[in-house]
Amino acid sequence: MKIKYLDLIEQTFDFPQQEFDLDGDNLLFHGIPLMDIIEEYGTPLKFTYLPQISNQIKRAKKLFQNAMKKVKYKANYYYCYCTKSSHFKHVLHEALKNDIHIETSSAFDINIVENLYKEKKITKSTYIICNGFKRDAYIENIARLINKGFKNTIPVIDNYKELEKLEELIEVPFQIGIRIASEEEPKFEFYTSRLGIGYKNIVNFYLKQVKENPNVKLKMLHFFINTGIKDNAYYWSELVKCLNVYGELKKVCPELDSLNIGGGFPTKNSLSFEYDYEYMADEIISQIKLYCEANNLKEPNIFTEFGSFTVGESGGIIYSVLGQKKQNDREVWNMIDSSFMTTLPDSWAINKRFILLPVNKWNSTYERVFLGGLTCDSDDYYNSEQHSNAIYLPKFSSGETLYIGFFNTGAYQDSLGGYGGLQHCLIPGPKHIIIDKDRKGFTTTLFKEEQRPQDMLNILGYNK
Repeated sequence: MKIKYLDLIEQTFDFPQQEFDLDGDNLLFHGIPLMDIIEEYGTPLKFTYLPQISNQIKRAKKLFQNAMKKVKYKANYYYCYCTKSSHFKHVLHEALKNDIHIETSSAFDINIVENLYKEKKITKSTYIICNGFKRDAYIENIARLINKGFKNTIPVIDNYKELEKLEELIEVPFQIGIRIASEEEPKFEFYTSRLGIGYKNIVNFYLKQVKENPNVKLKMLHFFINTGIKDNAYYWSELVKCLNVYGELKKVCPELDSLNIGGGFPTKNSLSFEYDYEYMADEIISQIKLYCEANNLKEPNIFTEFGSFTVGESGGIIYSVLGQKKQNDREVWNMIDSSFMTTLPDSWAINKRFILLPVNKWNSTYERVFLGGLTCDSDDYYNSEQHSNAIYLPKFSSGETLYIGFFNTGAYQDSLGGYGGLQHCLIPGPKHIIIDKDRKGFTTTLFKEEQRPQDMLNILGYNK
């Protein structure tokens, strides 16, 4: 009889997979023996596997470079990392090993850029694409960067007033981009993105505020789709609209030479995940190429701003199942040693799903369960996988601790969860380790200890 958890997985998915395999009863993630990690550091435990960041960057760069080669695309491709996905130093240092550029979204991002320059991780020729609605501090920091000689810093104009404020502070000629306010899918409660300038207003904005300005050069047109890069009519329609704006701008602005298509490549969220990355890269480049040929335009440089795609699949978090509660005849709750609301906030905030797998006991029989966190909030639970409306895990027993892992959690969860700060119900932040790989094998470094009561009391003012 096929009654083991491993049997269930093999009946449902192609397994093993590139990043997941077994060593006897225990799970391997990119070859990492997770039970060894647990034995050394305990749980709850966050980890970042640095080599996967480089793997993702190399993968995307190859996709777009190959797509350009297929259609003899004559301009360049630039990979930018979207820092808001994860600002950690170890993440940026790993990403910047791969000859990439940076996209920012707030004032303090510029301080990080300056730090990276001091550490010789970037140069003054690195592209710094500055997005977002810009408060005074952000504008001041951008101006300081440009005045210091960071010649490829490009503030992307989000609203009409930003350019005036930038001009007041920047002492040298500088480049800008303009963001298109894309129309949203019908599922949203609004029709147009709150960010950017409307399609119909961009050319007039350029003619009135940029064209005759000797200190400002329009370098880039930028657009971003909130729902990501998907093979659907909505995405292709927005891309065509963007190309039409590019064509109209190019007629009056010959120095415009770059198209920034934003981010939105998805990360794997299930063992059944399917997405044709090669087709999407090929199709995007082909459509831009065809438009330029049809309108007798020089092909633009292509910029992408991949955040989640870059860092998402490098992260994971491991919990212990502390105990089991049977609340009625049908509902069985496995209680974890942390909280979903603090460590995986997207799971309850936007119903995002991650890959959930047991770390051990793969040869045990399985049962359907709900997963509960430690806070007193009714939303602190996880009740379904991406591929089904249920969670199945090896049967709980008091004799052997069950460990479970959530994978591909590397983007946004730390910042949204308030890394290092107060957590809901004062649940302590888990320890965080960095996993790397050298010639001898895997290496681990403790990045941050589990949060102590003293840390939280200090924040709350009890020890002043």
